[in-house]
Amino acid sequence: MKSLRLFTGNRLDLLAKALAEVLEAPLASPIEQEIIVVQSKGMERWISMQLAAHFGVWANCRFPFPNAFVYEIFQSILPDLPDFSVFDPKFSTWKIMSILPTHLDEPGFESLKHYLDSSGWSLKQLQLSRRIAETFDQYILYRPEMITRWEAGEDDQWQAVVWRDLAKGFEQQHRAALGKTLLEKIVKAAPGSFPVPRRVSLFGISYLPPFHMQLFEGLSRLTEVNLFLLNPCREYWGDLASERDVRRITAGSKTADLSREALFLEAGNPLLASMGTLGKDFFELLTDFDYEESTFFRDPGDGHLLACIQSNILNLRDRAGNPNEKTTIAEDDRSIQIHSCHSPMREVEVLYDHLLEIFEREADLLPKDILVMTPEIDTYAPFIQAVFDAPEDERQRIPYSIADRSMRKESKIADTFLALLDLWGERLTAPQVLSILEAPSVRAQFDLTETDLDLIVRWVREVRIRWGVDEQDRLRWSPHAFRENTWRGGLERLLLGYAMPGKDENLFGGILPYDHIEGSEAAVLGNFIEYAEQLFR
Repeated sequence: MKSLRLFTGNRLDLLAKALAEVLEAPLASPIEQEIIVVQSKGMERWISMQLAAHFGVWANCRFPFPNAFVYEIFQSILPDLPDFSVFDPKFSTWKIMSILPTHLDEPGFESLKHYLDSSGWSLKQLQLSRRIAETFDQYILYRPEMITRWEAGEDDQWQAVVWRDLAKGFEQQHRAALGKTLLEKIVKAAPGSFPVPRRVSLFGISYLPPFHMQLFEGLSRLTEVNLFLLNPCREYWGDLASERDVRRITAGSKTADLSREALFLEAGNPLLASMGTLGKDFFELLTDFDYEESTFFRDPGDGHLLACIQSNILNLRDRAGNPNEKTTIAEDDRSIQIHSCHSPMREVEVLYDHLLEIFEREADLLPKDILVMTPEIDTYAPFIQAVFDAPEDERQRIPYSIADRSMRKESKIADTFLALLDLWGERLTAPQVLSILEAPSVRAQFDLTETDLDLIVRWVREVRIRWGVDEQDRLRWSPHAFRENTWRGGLERLLLGYAMPGKDENLFGGILPYDHIEGSEAAVLGNFIEYAEQLFR
């Protein structure tokens, strides 16, 4: 039994409504998670808001990315798989680094040896190994038959040699082999044989390689699989050819009459033909699979320029070829605009002003209705925060959120946590300990302000704290155990200085008091010592 369903439409809101209607049928258990596979954190956030608006509340749902979800399926059906694949480029890079030097003197490796023999060998080795690892990862997805030939020893070029060394002992653990084994098990299995989710939905994914589609089709034998795909055209457009395709096909031909018509090449909509190649290939790939299809298309009409373009694409129409079908556009039409700016900061400033003008013009428009897209969000994020957080007048503030940033870019808490992990086994130098206290979240936890941090830095400098918790801690790096210039030694000086004066010369119990703490500074000292003790523990 197969349960693979395809939902296509030219608007995401229509697909979101179709998804909500599918999810209205509850799962067997109220505590079982709904699985929606997405391609970005931004899509996860958007579809969550749409479902919350539809149901009133939306919870107990997980949004894995395609690769992560596929590996979860491998682990649920194929036993004894590790949590992480050794063929993940993050791990295989380092193994390839160790493999390359053992083959550089062999035939076929001359180009690699020449590249690595130049200056900067170690850095080049890392960069080359990373590129090879990423390429192998793509081969597994898009050229599994080539990987199989390599493992059978049918090729002796350098990539095949490196791959065989990389895969030695793990030949059945890369995705190509796992996919083949999994599909064989699924074909023989009955529904309920494996602990797979009762329903899986894929939403808003622009492209999936054949490897993934084969696995999802196979999974549909065991559970319900729904694909919600954005399709800009309601007609079949798998055989469209752009002008570039025509020039490539006719290049070098001696035949006089090789026009588009003579070659039976469909033009359709030129914009779709030239810019929709990836989507065309994906929908062409889908024709090889068996599924139940539902369509949700809405013609936007021709009320403005953007709607005209969308309608032409939807209906596979080329108005340029027929003057009688041309539509007059109003002079004040602003549905498509191009702004040329001299810097990213200026781009964001123009965007902000433009959004204010739109909100002023359209009273029913809300910030949640607007999506701004950019290919390099980490580049623009600081400028977005600077511009959109600047207005002091609440009437001019536009609520916003930034999606698809890396964890370390998005969360200072995550960055601080990783810095804490880096302290393990370190000497705990003064800069290392104080840099963690620079994080606003850490200061807030210990009731310290930025001004307090300036005072603490002065204290640490003046009592000469350098490194090490105490004399015993210093024995890990030094044969001599002495308390001077350690954190314990420095903190004792600060505490004793608050309790009694030393006048910079009188010792008490072998400790020189630090005399310059008074009044409310005692509370700062207490909070700082609590931070230090927790950190050392």
